[in-house]
Amino acid sequence: MPFAIRNVGLSWLSLALVGTVLVTAGCSDSAADTIAAPDRGVVGLAMPTKGSARWIGDGENMVRQFTLLGYRTDLQYADDDVQTQIDQIDAMVERGDKALVVGAINGSALKDVLAKAAAADIPVISYDRLIRDSANVDYYATFDNYRVGVLQGAYIVDTLGLKRGRGPFNLELFAGSADDNNATFFFNGAMSVLRPYLGRGRLVVRSGQTSFAAVATPRWDGAVARQRMARILASSYGSARLDAVLSPYDGISRGILEAVKAAGYRGSRLPVLTGQDAELDSVKLIADGQQGQTVYKDTRELAKVAVQMTNSLLTGGTPEVNDTEQYDNGVKTVPTFLLQPVNVDRSNYQRVLVEGGYYTADQLAA
Repeated sequence: MPFAIRNVGLSWLSLALVGTVLVTAGCSDSAADTIAAPDRGVVGLAMPTKGSARWIGDGENMVRQFTLLGYRTDLQYADDDVQTQIDQIDAMVERGDKALVVGAINGSALKDVLAKAAAADIPVISYDRLIRDSANVDYYATFDNYRVGVLQGAYIVDTLGLKRGRGPFNLELFAGSADDNNATFFFNGAMSVLRPYLGRGRLVVRSGQTSFAAVATPRWDGAVARQRMARILASSYGSARLDAVLSPYDGISRGILEAVKAAGYRGSRLPVLTGQDAELDSVKLIADGQQGQTVYKDTRELAKVAVQMTNSLLTGGTPEVNDTEQYDNGVKTVPTFLLQPVNVDRSNYQRVLVEGGYYTADQLAA
């Protein structure tokens, strides 16, 4: 079930009250007897891409919640182009936005523009992806990213029966984009589970590609992953069977799945395949038995945390955090609120995603 947020700011009753556009004063219908909701200024929302459905949902959720609190929003997507995102944030600073919430494309590329924001006394919330190499990051809202990788690695171990002594099995490894700080957390979490079995020969990486640098996928691009998987199958497998693939993200997983199906894998021969973000297309593949698992991160809850952090900063409060040690961005340790991810597979996707209200049954059936 979605992680419950404790004491993150206004009560939900207060949110509902603040979100009322007009409050009637007395019984008169006159415009003079109504009070408009406060205009608290503009919050800039700099998101990385519309290429992943989850980022569209993140933006929409934050716009909705900031509006309830009386803020206007400037939501921008940069189509995974770093300079475009820098230019968008610069324009937000020039316009005098009250605060910035940034889902970075390249976590190390924003130092100069965030220095400009700091000079203008504009607070910055790092959203889901840690902004690195800058002292001008006030807070970080994300999920327990190491735990995401642990869940992915554990799914492979459990599904292959490695704890029961089964094996050896052939495994290939994929990681996220090297310029995204989260990618290393996902990979390290997964490898903390898988490495003992690799060391004992119960898992074998026939390609020999096991370092993060060797398995990273630029821009989390599924097409890049598909091409790499096809090369590995052609060069390293022949008549050998690929039993499992560690994939950090659903878009990469779908690319991998295309490659293994093109190589003749079908039905029960499909490798055990992990993922992340519970994207609709991948949940359908899980229901159909093609992708094994995804890690669900309820971004509705993440948006709530980011909005409450921002509102606290702008109204003189102190945002709640639950981690002050783990997220060192190279210049400072950024105070962080971590939410918990949830493992989703064929056994529980209906309960977690449909009964939890993230998707409807009709969406999954379409």
